[in-house]
Parts: sequence; C-alpha cells; structure tokens
Amino acid sequence: MSVSPNISERHPVPAPPLNLDVSMPELTRALLDYESVSGNERTIADAVHTALSFCPHLHLTRDGDAIIARTEFPPLPGAEGEGAEGEGAEGERTRIILAGHLDTVPLPTVEGSLGTVPATVREEDGHSVLYGRGATDMKGGVAVQLKLAAELTAQDTDYNLTYIFYDNEEVASELSGLARLIRNHGELITDADFGVLLEPTNGTIEGGCNGTMRFFVRTRGLAAHSGRAWRGENAIHALAPALAALASYEPKTIAVEGLDYREGLNAVQISGGVAGNVIPDAAAMHVNYRFAPDKTLDEAVAHVREVFAGYELDFVDLSPAARPGLDTPLAASLIEAVGQEPQPKYGWTDVARLSEIGIPAVNFGPGDALLAHTDHEHVSFSQLTRCHADLRAWLLSDRDED
Repeated sequence: MSVSPNISERHPVPAPPLNLDVSMPELTRALLDYESVSGNERTIADAVHTALSFCPHLHLTRDGDAIIARTEFPPLPGAEGEGAEGEGAEGERTRIILAGHLDTVPLPTVEGSLGTVPATVREEDGHSVLYGRGATDMKGGVAVQLKLAAELTAQDTDYNLTYIFYDNEEVASELSGLARLIRNHGELITDADFGVLLEPTNGTIEGGCNGTMRFFVRTRGLAAHSGRAWRGENAIHALAPALAALASYEPKTIAVEGLDYREGLNAVQISGGVAGNVIPDAAAMHVNYRFAPDKTLDEAVAHVREVFAGYELDFVDLSPAARPGLDTPLAASLIEAVGQEPQPKYGWTDVARLSEIGIPAVNFGPGDALLAHTDHEHVSFSQLTRCHADLRAWLLSDRDED
C-alpha cells in the first residue's frame, strides 16, 4: 500500500496497531505516529512487541521497553567443513544482529515545524519525502528491521538473525537500553558473528565510530569584593592557559583500516562566578574530545591529561571508539551488496557497545545524519526502500547463489 502525498492528511492519535505487511514508507510513517521521546517508549515498544509476536519464526525477549527477537533456525544441511562428511552433514548458521533504538529526542518547539507527531508527506523535486521526529534518527532504520524480521524465514536465508529494538539511546549512557540488554540477556546477544546498527548513514556503510568523552577543567580561586580584587584569586582568569591550549590545538585525522577519522577537542561550556561584584572562587570549562579508534579509552584519557597538564579534570562521560569492523567476510559481502565505498562514522554510536563484547559491527541505515534532531527531520521514500532492498539482498545472497 502506498502513502498518499497529501500533507494535510493526519493519522489519529493514538496511532493504530503496527501492520508489518505494508510498504516501507507506510511502515515508517506508522512508527513516526508513535511519540517516543526518551523515557516514553512504552507505547511504541508495546506495538513492536505485539507486531513481532505474530511471527512464528521469532523468539521474543522483552526487558522494559527493549525487545530481542531471535530466529533459531536449524543447522544448515551439508554445510562445507562442518559436521560429518557426506550427505546430511550439518553446520551452525552464522548469526547477524540488526539493531536500532526506538526513542527520539524531544519534539520540535518551533510552531509549524514539520517534525511533529503525526508525520506528514511532501512532494519535493519529484520525490516523496516523509517528515517527522525520528524520520532520520532512526525510525526509518527501525522500519527496515521490522520488515526484515517479518519477511525472512529459514526458507529465505542461510543466517540466523537477532533483531534488537531498545530504549534510551538519546540520553545519558547509564540509561542505555542496549547496555541493559547486554547486562541482563548477554547470552542472547554475544553469540552473534557480526552486527549492523541501522543509524542514518545516507545508505552508505559507515565503519566503526569515534570515541567520545566529556570532562570539566576545574579551577579554584579565592573570593573577594571586586572593588578589592587584589585580595582574591580569580578562578575564571585561571582558565586562560587551558583556553589557549584549546585555541592552538590541531586535531588530527587518523587512518584506521583504510578509513580516515577526524578528531576534535572543543570547549562546549564555561561556568563560574556568583555575582557581578565578586571575584569568582571557582570556575569550570566543559570539554568534549572526539577521538579516533586507534586509541583505547585509557590512551584518550592520557592524551587530554597531557593537554591540560596541571589542571584538575573531572570526567563525566567516557565512551570508547569502535574499529571499522570491515575486515571480515561478512563485511565484505555487505559492501558488495550496497555497492558503495564505506565511510568513517565521526559521531559515537552503539557499534562501540557491540565492539566491546567482541562483535564487529557497522552503521548502515536510511536518512541523512545531518538532519537528525533538526526541526525539519525527514527521509525520502526511495532511501527507505533502497536500504531495505540492500539488506535483504545481502541476507539472501548465499541462498540466491545456491
């Protein structure tokens, strides 16, 4: 069923139950009609769980507002190099993860924004485009997961598949639904051989991700009346050498397994002072460091300690980088199916969590990441259908060659 490009057409709230037997654009639009700002994913998680429960080939596990849906297909008969020789030899199927988060950032506050619930469709330059919060980040990718989960059975693919839908990706790391699933149900995740995170990549494979850390550079001073400033010590002024270090810092571009990752070290906030006539006795500069996957977390911490030698550093977020994950046969076959040169992922994504537990993973999904979190977030119909077709072709590739 196609989606009518009538911008004035609105779905009622609450959204209807999910129907997985519709077109990719229609399924994406249905997901967009569920408001699912981080911490409020219960309704969409219920809908996803209910829809998948009608797929007899899937085994479901739910943890709060996160869901694992696994196939448990029997071993492949006659798999070369596995089991006994001759007719009837069997081999375990390779297992692949397809993962995506259900939550979005808060809804736009600009009156008249096209990023609100429910979703809208527009015709732009001869192409149908779907607007709504999460269209890019990342309900288009979730729709691809759901469609494949409903379609692919043991008769269609030689792989076993693990589909992961999780909550609280857009907020503090300690709330992550994927991290919770790994802690509570690791045995259902860690047996995978490869992973695909369906974050927006404009339909191009993006390998690994930069790591990220946030910390405060803190200074201490001595409060005094500003009319007698010489009796105090200005904590804000004490940040001057740290600011100078940032201003002169030259971030590197580092090649890792053939991909060039651009680093960045930037002040993002400064605070200090209590009144207009008081010399501040404390100040803090909030710094964000994005580092390439050639570094471990400990090495990245050591680097910023060297840059800000002599300062007190207070770390509030530490997320490791992930190597590209392109040096496996599964990655090579996915690259062939997509037909485009892989690119680096500059931002941090949950491929890092998969990498930490020994699963090589890449980012690949519909939508332009530059549109994520904007008030005009949107995705084209063509990108949705192409991403689904590419992943389906990849997962069917072994079977098609038989």
